[in-house]
Amino acid sequence: MEKFNDIKRPSESLINALSKLTSATASGELSRMGIKDPSITGPVTYSSGKKIIGPALTLQFLPIREDIYYDDEYTDPEEQLHRQVLYFTKPGDIVVVDARGSMNSGVFGEMMLSFFKGRGGEGIVIDGCIRDYASSKDLNLGIWMKGVTPNYHTQTSIFPSAVNVPISCGNTLVMPGDIIIADDDGAVVIPIDYAQKLSDVGGAHQEWEIFVKEKLIDGGHLKDYYPKHSWSEKIETEYKKWLKKNKGKL
Repeated sequence: MEKFNDIKRPSESLINALSKLTSATASGELSRMGIKDPSITGPVTYSSGKKIIGPALTLQFLPIREDIYYDDEYTDPEEQLHRQVLYFTKPGDIVVVDARGSMNSGVFGEMMLSFFKGRGGEGIVIDGCIRDYASSKDLNLGIWMKGVTPNYHTQTSIFPSAVNVPISCGNTLVMPGDIIIADDDGAVVIPIDYAQKLSDVGGAHQEWEIFVKEKLIDGGHLKDYYPKHSWSEKIETEYKKWLKKNKGKL
């Protein structure tokens, strides 16, 4: 069996700094940095209200061709790469899967996801489906995917072909070790080389958005408070006072 490499994981402090961001803030700031569309299109949350952030373990599927791959659900389990990617799991990891948008292949099921949870896995982002959703949803993992199916992973048209390689998930490039942030708005890929800068500018973005939201709810006018670059000197002064008052609470 081919040997695959583990990923290089970011520091805990970097993950903690990025954890303050929403996917919307991350996407907007990355766009301003030059990564125009970091959003993974297709998978949606099946764990409403949950947010996850962590490094990506990647799994790639390809179309089945019988001379290259012929198997059933349990034949030679250790050769099945959807198992192998989970063996790399460390606490906080997110598995990102290019399942080619398939709606009739269940990439993982209850036992696989239970193992992933037990290893400290944070969540999954799949351009495709899982099965055993009724029991898997109780594992308290973050789940972003296109749907569910009763079929197992190679039952119809795709097979797992590579682990921890560059993949396309929802037509977005994901490199092994990229940071994923996912919430109710969707999943965003943070290229590792952009992560530190994003944590710096994104944190400031989150702060002024909290300030603006408070002011708008209190009756402030949209033209005065949003967007930030339209602020007058008076609003800038108001914001500085607000920051000082709320230091340590944000």
